[in-house]
Amino acid sequence: MTRGRMPPRRRTAHAARRAPRGTAEITDIGEVRARIDAIDDDLVELLNRRAALAEAAGAAKARVGKPAYVPERERQVMDRVTQVNPGPLGEEALRLIYREILSASRALESPLVVAYFGPEASFTHEAAKRHFGLSAHLAPRRTIAEVFDDVERSRAAYGVVPIENSTEGMVNHTHDLFVNSELFIGAEVLLDVHQNLLSRTGELRGVTKVYSHPQGLAQCRGWLERNLPGVPLIDVSNTARGAQLAAEDSSAAAVAGELAAQLYHLQTVASHIEDMRGNMTRFLVIGHDQPAPTGNDRSSIMFSLHDKPGILYRALSPFARAGINLSRIESRPSRKRAFEYVFFIDLEGHQAEKRVARAIETLRESCDFLKVLGSYPRGRVARAHKSRRDRKE
Repeated sequence: MTRGRMPPRRRTAHAARRAPRGTAEITDIGEVRARIDAIDDDLVELLNRRAALAEAAGAAKARVGKPAYVPERERQVMDRVTQVNPGPLGEEALRLIYREILSASRALESPLVVAYFGPEASFTHEAAKRHFGLSAHLAPRRTIAEVFDDVERSRAAYGVVPIENSTEGMVNHTHDLFVNSELFIGAEVLLDVHQNLLSRTGELRGVTKVYSHPQGLAQCRGWLERNLPGVPLIDVSNTARGAQLAAEDSSAAAVAGELAAQLYHLQTVASHIEDMRGNMTRFLVIGHDQPAPTGNDRSSIMFSLHDKPGILYRALSPFARAGINLSRIESRPSRKRAFEYVFFIDLEGHQAEKRVARAIETLRESCDFLKVLGSYPRGRVARAHKSRRDRKE
């Protein structure tokens, strides 16, 4: 059989029996199952036809030197299928299904290695799985610097690293590594972080110590003080490591996510114990490529300024004049000269847009150096959504 071509589909008796009448009229479970089987036959054929086209797309991209992973195209696919979704399948469920379809199709085009910071079951691991799907080879790394190094040396095509938490602020080490790196930001992942208290017993009584990453403990400090007063809170390198330690000690508990509970066979003592609702962590996908515009993008830049009075105001005013929203401004010591700072800015829009490009070039006149870290599709937080039918109602 020629590669990429499917054999003619067998017309089953089940498929032939399909009728246009509504599913609400069906009362016989046998007929319901027959219709489901017929639809599954169609789905398998269609998925394989789609996979064959994905292979053809991969070959075409390879001929012109384009990467297999194209975030702007995947964003377009996701947005399009959710727009045509009539229900009753919800939008979030549809996105999860298509995430795996895209992941499997991408794997047919080219095996994809993705390095991420932390061990299995960390929140960065969860972010990598959510973005790249289960068909990507996800490789854990001990430090953020190792993730950058793997991608820079092409041992991994992409890396996933944390950049900021909505309650605890920015991840300084990630910012610092961008200063001397030639990598770009290709995408962002927004993860709605829920912390749980986990233990072997599933009981609050008897807990004598709690392990977690310092940010995890800080996000739940109020709950821990109310429910475990006087119990030592012990900092570890990441939430997954805390779960591992709790799995080894029946008197210990850990603050971590659901993925860690599954991996280390822990029980949930209490769920969603974070003190603030809407606790979100933002992760960056780093690589060598720069995505094309999607119409809903974010750009990140870093720069240091000439040492002059009022220079920061003058440097940022072009963005205000152009009506460009600056969604984040951070500063870090440059480590080159005393009291010299490097600024990191996130702005709405893509560097290929004329107004954004003009504002950046005007900013450059005030800078000792400036680097565009990337323009990429804006991330979205996974929440329950309504189908198109529900939205109309």
